[in-house]
Amino acid sequence: MENALRVLRAERKMSQAELAELLGVSRQTINTIENGKYDPSLPLAFGMARLFEKKIEEIFFP
Repeated sequence: MENALRVLRAERKMSQAELAELLGVSRQTINTIENGKYDPSLPLAFGMARLFEKKIEEIFFP
């Protein structure tokens, strides 16, 4: 699954580590999601959507 996570994070000048801390996951988790190697759990995807004030569909797409 592709995503806009890296772009959204960069727009806010946020590091992977900072995003990971806000979401309660590891930096490696953010990295693997950004690189399309891991799909987030539904609760994590909702957390990202809430944090970036976007719909899940605006962050993740097939």
